[in-house]
Amino acid sequence: MTEHLRDTPQFYLTAPSPCPYLQGKEERKVFTHIVGQRARLLNDVLTQGGFRRSQTIAYRPACENCRACVSVRVIADRFNWGRGFRRTMKVNTDLVGEMKPAVPTSEQYALFRRYLESRHADGGMVSMSYRDYVMMLEDTHVSTRIVEYRRRGPDTAINGRGSGPLLALALIDILSDGLSMVYSFYDPDEVRRGLGTYLVLDHVRRATAMGLPYVYLGYWVEGSEKMDYKRRFLPQERLTPFGWERTDI
Repeated sequence: MTEHLRDTPQFYLTAPSPCPYLQGKEERKVFTHIVGQRARLLNDVLTQGGFRRSQTIAYRPACENCRACVSVRVIADRFNWGRGFRRTMKVNTDLVGEMKPAVPTSEQYALFRRYLESRHADGGMVSMSYRDYVMMLEDTHVSTRIVEYRRRGPDTAINGRGSGPLLALALIDILSDGLSMVYSFYDPDEVRRGLGTYLVLDHVRRATAMGLPYVYLGYWVEGSEKMDYKRRFLPQERLTPFGWERTDI
């Protein structure tokens, strides 16, 4: 494959398949490969256009009779830290998130398996092997990082790292205008912490500290219980046929 072809995206359309979010619906996706020297720029442009990344593939819904999937990005420096969110942050003040290269470990995979079997036992990812997990983290041509969350330890004030078992992990892309949360998982036994919410809140805080305006959350799907949580993080912008539009409700 020539460098010209690698750096010039070619778009493809999948065949219809059952929708994983809305019963009785079918989904189709348009996708392309994010490879080559311009991969980072391409990932920026496509994410801003409503695409999501999975390894070296960028995709977005292209369903003929449904527009339920809406790209959402949180406006980080205008975020509404309501009482419930502040409470979640307080409950998790004993956690430390360490951003590091996307290097897989057996400890991460063990937590990943526990999370899937507890929360998504009927989903397509539950059959992922360790090799599949390694590819999810390592197969990237863009600026990808992980954030590992552990409890504060005796040396945290010195080295900035937590200690003890891994409690949560976020796989993220660093874009020119924000942080894109590609995938995250956490200890399903730590119910009181609200770790799913906390991971989003922590990335809002991180984006603000990095001077980045947005946190990309992927698709909000109206009518899908598993995706409805994304509407809580306000203010946010949702991608419409007329561009990104802000909502505060």
